[in-house]
Amino acid sequence: MEIYMSEFTINEMKEMQKILQEKYKDKWEGISAEVGQNKLLWMVGEIGEVIDIVKKHSGLKASQDEDLRKDLIEELADVLMYYNDVLLCYDISSEELKSAYVNKFEKNMKRW
Repeated sequence: MEIYMSEFTINEMKEMQKILQEKYKDKWEGISAEVGQNKLLWMVGEIGEVIDIVKKHSGLKASQDEDLRKDLIEELADVLMYYNDVLLCYDISSEELKSAYVNKFEKNMKRW
């Protein structure tokens, strides 16, 4: 399956996760509010893998070395996959997320 996108939207990522979840529904724990905590824990584990790359090799090297950069981006993609699973588990729409993000942005713009 090839995906061609001009921009990579949250809705597109969520749709791709739905396809993965459907394909592996007999192997994976599924998507529901009851398993949302597990998805969050898996996401934190993937964040740990991102941190390990940067910590072990330095952020500069991880961003410039071709192989390390590839690994860094792949681990960040794993983070995004679990992030989108979390959005699906809690039925959070892109509109809700955008509203919360904009509100948080505006709050932070006035913070200091």
